[in-house]
Amino acid sequence: MALQRKTKSKIEVTFMYIFIILMFIVIGYPLVWTLMMSINPGTNMLVTKLIPDNPTLEHYIWLFTDPASDYLLWYKNSLIIAVLNSIGSVVITSLIAYAFSRYKFFGRKYGLYMFLLLQMFPALMGMVALYILLTTIGLVDSIWGLLLIYLGGQIPFNAWLVKGYYDTIPRELDEAAKIDGAGHMKIFISIMLPLAKPILAVVALFNFMSPFMDFLLPRIVLTDPNNYTLALGLYSFINDQFSTNFTRFAAGSILIAVPIALVFLALQRYLIGGLTAGATKG
Repeated sequence: MALQRKTKSKIEVTFMYIFIILMFIVIGYPLVWTLMMSINPGTNMLVTKLIPDNPTLEHYIWLFTDPASDYLLWYKNSLIIAVLNSIGSVVITSLIAYAFSRYKFFGRKYGLYMFLLLQMFPALMGMVALYILLTTIGLVDSIWGLLLIYLGGQIPFNAWLVKGYYDTIPRELDEAAKIDGAGHMKIFISIMLPLAKPILAVVALFNFMSPFMDFLLPRIVLTDPNNYTLALGLYSFINDQFSTNFTRFAAGSILIAVPIALVFLALQRYLIGGLTAGATKG
């Protein structure tokens, strides 16, 4: 019996390793190809090799030094939106979630249901209305208009996530602070925010990544190449028959990972706790 259990355990472990290896291949193969393509000479994707004969960094150099390249401008636009979106989402979400977690007010229950309902629909469903709104306030073809859409569209999911984390923080801490004369804002700043660092780190990371990864919303809102984000700008390298700079596209795509990796490394000690403890109550 013990031998059978041991054999079964070995089989399960073997299948787990096979599954992990297959997932690594599925995820890693496109990344390796993109990296290798970025150091291949020329611009044509069809003649690139997985292991180039003459690897070169000319495409990376071109992105940063050639006058015809707007890559640095697109990078700056994306960083501005990403940083402000991350900070703004943390501030707005933490305040909204605190109100729903600790306050009792008319419409609180239905407000939470509305957040759940809004999570079912992507921001693109309301793009016509959003475009009209941006036109009315003069923010069409502006990175500030795009930032406004990001901030508003991510509130429902983020608020529900952070509210669930707040609910796991004992209310006895609030009561003890009130006895010492602390008000709601003092409790929020000195107790809730320090204890909620893991979930706020998750919100900060996800909202920092969004502008780098998103293509559809910038495509609808932005038309001036000077306002392009990286995803939209890099698409211009390959979007017609005369623009087949796949190797430059690959080099630009690889560099997108740099700021995301730096933010991830800065927040990694908080991320596991935030991902596992968020939204456990509602």
